[in-house]
Amino acid sequence: MSSIPNTHLSVLGLLGVILLKAEEIVLSVSGLAKSFGGLQAVRGVDFDVEKGAIVGLIGPNGAGKTTTFNMIAGELSPTAGKINLLGEDITGQRSDLLYHKGLMRTFQLSHEYARMTSLENLAVAAPSQIGEGIFSSWFAGRRVRKREAAVIELARDTLEFLGLTHVGEELAGNLSGGQKKLLEIGRTMMNDSKVVLLDEPGAGVNPTLMLKVAEMIEQLNEERGYTFCIIEHDMDMIARLCGKVVVLAEGQVLMQGSMDEVRNDERVIDAYFGGEIA
Repeated sequence: MSSIPNTHLSVLGLLGVILLKAEEIVLSVSGLAKSFGGLQAVRGVDFDVEKGAIVGLIGPNGAGKTTTFNMIAGELSPTAGKINLLGEDITGQRSDLLYHKGLMRTFQLSHEYARMTSLENLAVAAPSQIGEGIFSSWFAGRRVRKREAAVIELARDTLEFLGLTHVGEELAGNLSGGQKKLLEIGRTMMNDSKVVLLDEPGAGVNPTLMLKVAEMIEQLNEERGYTFCIIEHDMDMIARLCGKVVVLAEGQVLMQGSMDEVRNDERVIDAYFGGEIA
């Protein structure tokens, strides 16, 4: 039997490494752009999010962060560019379709159902609610009840994980800002999301609950393998959570790297930190 030359083995090994790395990328943004009339809010944004990573997206106000999130999450259609989720082109797909594919986002201002309890807020976030159809509720009652019981059990487990069991029967509108942020994270757990976009998880949250929010993000990442992309103005939270940071300025990627690299990049200091770095 003829042997494979070492050079061929090296090439095969290199190809294997490339394919492995490609498989590790769960979210890829390429050439993403968005214009509103004559205003170009996002201009050719490129970045990747690897499986199991926590990636920070930072920049001054008006840099294009939220617009980028809105395009990834299916709430805005890009003017140009591509978005790939788990190897699938999802550019321009609606947010409800992306939800079922494992992509979820939270908002700077929490979007809770104020007149429903915390438990109910989690329960309605679960996919495959078979009892919602008239046919199912009439002719598959036992299966519907079994599914509903499983959803409630998962919602209770999620409240316990988040430390919110004591407010499970409280109307969500009565929760504090930090509790609402935790509840939003809990809704992503009800769908077992593959990629979660967190928009300002620390905004409007007192320091104690901000630590709790950061701990929950770390725990979901380390113990359950969640992948996060985070917009956040609190640089301490970004430094604590994010292995990679993408800096936007004037709708473009200014640089990408570790938080230490960001802190020492003169372009970032000028564009984002106003000439001074903490």
